[in-house]
Amino acid sequence: MKRIACILILQLASLAVFAQNYDESKVPHYTLPDVLKTSAGKTIRNKEKWEKLRRPEVLKLFEDNVYGQLPTDYDSIRYALSEDDHPEMDGKAVLKQVGITVFRKGTPVQIDVVLFVPAQPKKPVPVFLLINNRGKENTDPTRATRSEFWPAEMVIDSGFAIAAFHVSDLAPDNKDTYATGLLQKLYPEQLKKDNGMKAIGAWAWGASRVMDYFETDKDIDAKKVIVVGHSRGGKTSLWAAAQDQRFAACVTNCSGNTGAALARRQFGERISRINATFPHWFNNNYKKYNDRENALPVDQHMLIALIAPRPVYATNASKDLWADPKGTFLAMKAAEPVYALYGIKPELPNDQPGIDVPVIGPHFGYHNREGEHNMTAYDWANFIRFARKF
Repeated sequence: MKRIACILILQLASLAVFAQNYDESKVPHYTLPDVLKTSAGKTIRNKEKWEKLRRPEVLKLFEDNVYGQLPTDYDSIRYALSEDDHPEMDGKAVLKQVGITVFRKGTPVQIDVVLFVPAQPKKPVPVFLLINNRGKENTDPTRATRSEFWPAEMVIDSGFAIAAFHVSDLAPDNKDTYATGLLQKLYPEQLKKDNGMKAIGAWAWGASRVMDYFETDKDIDAKKVIVVGHSRGGKTSLWAAAQDQRFAACVTNCSGNTGAALARRQFGERISRINATFPHWFNNNYKKYNDRENALPVDQHMLIALIAPRPVYATNASKDLWADPKGTFLAMKAAEPVYALYGIKPELPNDQPGIDVPVIGPHFGYHNREGEHNMTAYDWANFIRFARKF
């Protein structure tokens, strides 16, 4: 009987540790780190000082405390292109399947990319690149399976190209096997560092290697690549765009904690929960901030600010309180001072828009869709509207 009582107490204690708040009245008072104040206390007043002093400092803070380093050294990169001679989608598109092989110290890692390009484009076209964290059937190159998660036909009809790669090519999304890909093969030294990258860093690294390929494809306008991610993929799209300024814009869909939502609100998923459930996503140092959000030297508005002056579109879903829709909107608003350094005026309203009321400007976009944690045709239709703005 005593043993059963002890087990029950432990279970209740576990539930208490991971109890999540969904009540706005219980959001604690918090003060966000000043994105425009350096660690030495200097206030940044122009874009030149931001780019020279504060931006590198903020990037390093995220590397050291959250996402880990993002190594860029490798020996060589090769592209194997299989292009379908037969028009796809009733003649509207051409399918390209690209094998990107990266070598370091004689060891290869391959990323497989599915790419549809409008047939016979008159000039290089913009492209949406999805970091696919769901099943590969969602990006089926044969189109036998069609998914709203990656509506290739819709995007092609809109005049854009659409591409995707799967996260498992870089790091399996599993706490026991995540290191078996890129990390063990190319960058084993990262696994020994407390600020070394883990799975999300590996996925962001992969997005940059796909970007390398786009710069060689005559059908793609490499200056107009929009990196897209959902949930953990949305965390990754933000980190990829922050690190690699070649990405023209970022879409982060329902990315929540350590994505686009403010950690200090302690609403929905918290740092302690994400580190316990997904210990393979972020660096070891991030675990120091379990239940200590206010001790973090950064918050997610600063990650969005790292993408300035490039456009960012963030989304939520009304039933996905886990991802903190209000905290996402507030993070976007708190990044506006950095965009102001570039002469960009606020494009978002002061208050969070209602459900299914997208706000789309040339630099900021936001919507809170009715429904569950997902990426749908509604979301993609607004991503396309957003892309056309810039």
